[in-house]
Amino acid sequence: MTDVLTDADKALKAKHRAMWALGNYPELAADIIADLGTTVVDALGIGAGERVLDIAAGAGNAAIPAAQAGAQVVASDLTPELLTAGKRRADELGVQLDWRQADAEALPFADAEFDTVMSTVGIMFAPHHEASANELLRVLRPGGKIGLINWTPEGFIGQMFATMKPYAPPPPPGATPPPRWGDEAHVRSLFGDRVTEFTATKRTVAVTRFDTADELRDYFKARYGPTIVTYRNLGDDAGRVTALDNDLVDLIRRFDSGATTLEWEYLLVTARKAA
Repeated sequence: MTDVLTDADKALKAKHRAMWALGNYPELAADIIADLGTTVVDALGIGAGERVLDIAAGAGNAAIPAAQAGAQVVASDLTPELLTAGKRRADELGVQLDWRQADAEALPFADAEFDTVMSTVGIMFAPHHEASANELLRVLRPGGKIGLINWTPEGFIGQMFATMKPYAPPPPPGATPPPRWGDEAHVRSLFGDRVTEFTATKRTVAVTRFDTADELRDYFKARYGPTIVTYRNLGDDAGRVTALDNDLVDLIRRFDSGATTLEWEYLLVTARKAA
């Protein structure tokens, strides 16, 4: 495990836990991006007997499919409310896995404990990218597999964060923007020569469930922690609320390919830890 967290780090982690407990991220993940979990599991070829860690697993979007494939899975996340939702879903499906509250930047696991480590639009939100990348590699055995899906800076979610930035609370000192994990050069720099067989592919997931841009915006306002926090930061400033409402609708319309169909771009990374 990494060094003991400072008081400032503990306060930051508490804010992050609270943010992701807001709204209903498990519902959003199931409604919109359920396919991403099976995408990373398939890309890694996860099968019976593998020891798998899902970092920032949320409600198990990838962890549950990995367990269904026969792996021994630990689903870890900073926010216990997400893990509770995931365990409930796994129980409904009759799938067994271990749910552990854990910080991606200070994982409570032994060196080289896992055969495979993965994360699906999760690890990107840990604020200190070098720390979380170091922890990912530390708990992975030599030759073990890495699988990551992260939103790109240029894609819809990356641009949504850019749109919300002027309205949001200032980022903590030393934090790196989450969508940098969706930039191939940045991920390569985080891992360096500690990995081999590195591949990075840009893909998209089609979002078709919304009839209007306003409906999609309001869905995020009600369910997505980072969006909820951004609006709360505006307080009673009706003018700023209206401006953000309009900016998000404009963004959605820019990405609409017709009939309110959006292609959200992500980066799929696979690699192996060097021996």
